[in-house]
This record gives sequence, structure tokens and C-alpha cells, in this order.
Amino acid sequence: MTAQIAIVGAGPSGCYLAQALLKAQPDLQVDVIDKLPVPYGLVRYGVAPDHQGTKGVIRQFARLFERQGARFIGNLAVNEQISLDDLRAAYDAVVLAAGLPGDRSLGIPGEDLAGVHASGQLTQAINEHPEAADLPRLGKHPVIMGNGNVAIDLLRLLAKTPEELEGSDAGPGVSAWLAASGIESLQIIGRSQAGQAKFDPVMVKELGKLAGVTIRVEGAGDSDDPEAAKKLAALAVIDGHGTGRRLVTFRFGLTPVALEGRDRVETAVFRTADGGEERISCTAFLTAIGFRAEGALERDALVAGAEDAEGGKLDDGLYATGWFRRGPRGTIPENRADAQALAKTILAEIPAEGSGKPGRAILEGLPDLVSYEGWQRIDAAETAAAPEGRCRVKISTRARMLALSKASEELR
Repeated sequence: MTAQIAIVGAGPSGCYLAQALLKAQPDLQVDVIDKLPVPYGLVRYGVAPDHQGTKGVIRQFARLFERQGARFIGNLAVNEQISLDDLRAAYDAVVLAAGLPGDRSLGIPGEDLAGVHASGQLTQAINEHPEAADLPRLGKHPVIMGNGNVAIDLLRLLAKTPEELEGSDAGPGVSAWLAASGIESLQIIGRSQAGQAKFDPVMVKELGKLAGVTIRVEGAGDSDDPEAAKKLAALAVIDGHGTGRRLVTFRFGLTPVALEGRDRVETAVFRTADGGEERISCTAFLTAIGFRAEGALERDALVAGAEDAEGGKLDDGLYATGWFRRGPRGTIPENRADAQALAKTILAEIPAEGSGKPGRAILEGLPDLVSYEGWQRIDAAETAAAPEGRCRVKISTRARMLALSKASEELR
């Protein structure tokens, strides 16, 4: 008998943790549970379709299931189909690695107007998440609020020509939506000054490869701070780039205070750095201002009552990692350090031989669970259907995924 560990969330933080646990103790039974029928979470549904290099980490995570012995159990929503308490009773340790799927709100008047879209929801639609809303109409002059990497992702995708999506996993519907957007201008606006922006300079420099845009950077300023100087240098590289028909403008030091319009958003009202007001006309307002907890796992209450929130221990036998532990900060690779530290904590606290708990046996009889083999069938169908110029076509409905996976047979 060996210890049994359930990790809730098959995204990067969950996969990195499973890797660390099994590397340290290969005979562990590690089950990676996800509410979706497919693994890899943020890599599949958050990373932009044209960043296939970043998505390449999936090949590393696949080895976790194919060689290291981790078990994938998909289409299982904890606290909906099985309670967290029941899961804790069945496993020696349970780790919550479900990320932060909700979008932060601006908290200003007009935020509920049509034409206002949060980045998380829009990114899910672009990545063909099975629970995503339809792709929205953005009009000729969208404004993007925020200047982190998510905002830069949206800007880059919306500014690309159809030819620049070559090699991506953007599906036919998404490709057609981008090609027909009719966007003439994109403004990307940050509350902070340019030197304090949250984007990665590499992401900004990548914009200098776009073919169909003209880029302007307004009011970036200067700074003696080394980190700020890197961001300002990246902006300087792209300022003046291109002569394309789409005008991309970076602006800083504007705080949104209201959105106005009759049937949909027409004007964004900002407070300027000197206390004045500026009004910017727009046909859509996209917010990329961070993420928050959402769903049935009650993350905020668990973290607030944690025994050691910083160390990832929520309670006896219950842990958290990744964004679920530390909030919406850090990149995908940064979850590896989280995982390695937490793996040491868990292995020091659980009985190496296990406690004789039932583990995955409590899941028997639950309908439509998806195994790793089921995911492989979905994966094979997606890659086989890829048209010329694309690396896959995602299956966008849960029903179709389940039909392909034949999950219940695989888990017996």
C-alpha cells in the first residue's frame, strides 16, 4: 500500500505538483482531477492560440501520465459531483490547484453595458472553451483596459492578419471572427505609468513583428529603475513600428471611472494622472485587470482560514498550490517552484505507506468520467481534423468530448 493523493486541477500548477511528488516518491498514487473532460487547464484555454511555443509544455505534462504513473480523471467537478469533504476522507492528501477562473470587475458605473467584455471570458471564447459565451462583436474601435500579459495577448490577436495565425490552433470560427472584425484602431490603456506596467517586455517586443499595424506609444516617460527601464526600452522598440491600416496606441496613467452609452458602451471616461478627465470613444471595452476566485471550491474562505496559507497548507491533509494558493501572480513556469516546495511539505506530513483510505475507489459509479486514454482519443480527433495552417481544431462541446472519450469504460 502507498499513500494516495488527489490534485484538483489538471492545469500547470497541478501537473507540476504531480511531477514533483512522483519524482520524489515514484510509488505514490497520484490522481489529477479536473472538472473539464480534458487536461492542461490554462495551457489549453488561457494561452493564446498563436503561442504554440508556450503550449509546448503539454508534451512535458503528458509524460506525467504516460510514464510517471499519474492518473487523469476528467469531467469531475469537486463540490458538485463529489464533495471536498468526501474527497479528503478518501485520500491521504488533497491539493487544490484549480487556479482563479473568474474575472475581476472594475467596480464603475456602466460596467454592465453591452460591449464590455472581461478578458477571461473573451480568452475562453477565443480558445473554444466548452462553457464559453459566443464571440462578441467588437466594432471598429475597441479599447483594452490593462497592461499585463493578458492584455498584450488580446491586443496581438486582435491586431493580427489571417496569415499571421499560421500554425496556431485558432479554429475556423475564431479565425473567421478575427478576419472579419473590421477593427481600425486599438487603444491599450494602463492605470499606472509605463515603467510600472505589468507586461513582460518580451511580449511587447513581439508586437514589432506584426504586419498590418501602425504602433504609437504615448507618454511612456523615463525611469532610472532597472526593471522599469526594461519595459520602457521595449516600448521604445515598437513605437513607430509599421505603416499598417490598424492603429495601435499605448497609453498610460488613465484610471477608468465610468462607461457610458445608450444600448452599448460608446464612451470610456478616465481620470488623468493630474486629476483631470478624459473621454475616449470606443465600440467595445475589454477589461484585462486580473482574476479572482469563482466556482464551488470556496477558495477565499479556505485561504482565509488556512493553517499556513503562505506554505500552501489549508488544513490537515488539505493543501493549495499555484494561483489558488498565492493569487493571480506569476507565469506558468513559476508554478514549478511552488510545486517543488509543496511536494516536500506533503511528503513530510503523510504516511509513506498510506493510511489504507479508499482513494479513487470512491469515484466508482460516477458517470462520464474521462481517463487519460479518453483524452488521447479527443486529442487524436482534434489533431487529425486540423486544416492546412492549423495544428488542431479543438472540440468545443462537452457532449462531443464525452462521446469520443468513452470515459466510463476506461476507468473500470
